[in-house]
Amino acid sequence: LCKLKKLVENTNIKLGAQNMHFEEKGAFTGEISALMLKDFCEYVIIGHSERRQYFNETDDLISKKIKSALKNKLKPILCIGETLKQRNNNETMKIIKNQLINCFKNINEQEMENIAIAYEPVWAIGTGKNATPQQAEEVHKFIRELLSKIYNETVAKNTRIIYGGSMKPENAKELLSMPNINGGLVGNASLDAKGFAKVCSFNS
Repeated sequence: LCKLKKLVENTNIKLGAQNMHFEEKGAFTGEISALMLKDFCEYVIIGHSERRQYFNETDDLISKKIKSALKNKLKPILCIGETLKQRNNNETMKIIKNQLINCFKNINEQEMENIAIAYEPVWAIGTGKNATPQQAEEVHKFIRELLSKIYNETVAKNTRIIYGGSMKPENAKELLSMPNINGGLVGNASLDAKGFAKVCSFNS
């Protein structure tokens, strides 16, 4: 990140980290704190599905990470989403609602100005399955409506809600044309420079 910061100076490219610990300092060997990131990054991804699945991160822990990031002037990108089993059991909206309410339980209206939300259906990440633009839009719209109830219409309108379920050149244009999808949290497709540039061009 230190080297990249120098490479992207005077461009419109901003850097983000994939994760961080909620404590600023202490005996947490191997963890990265907000204090370590703040000189190099503007954004930090928090609550990614893999962190939840493989490292047992709870909504409570994620909430602490969000507060720590905001305190240190980092902009969190909160990831939320359901598994295939949860979707098949028609629990998608219930899971999304619980994650959002629990992760934002200590976040006020002003702090929301610096937070983005990434909807990442776990069942559509690296599985070959894809959410249709309509399925993605349905959840994005639900998230925005939920924000209006938790906070107000202004917060709901201004919060950036991006899609993180295997966005790639083949589906990006249609996904990004949906009214409530404000960008992408691009995974594997970002490893191919030309393909990633094409995805970015759809959102320019």
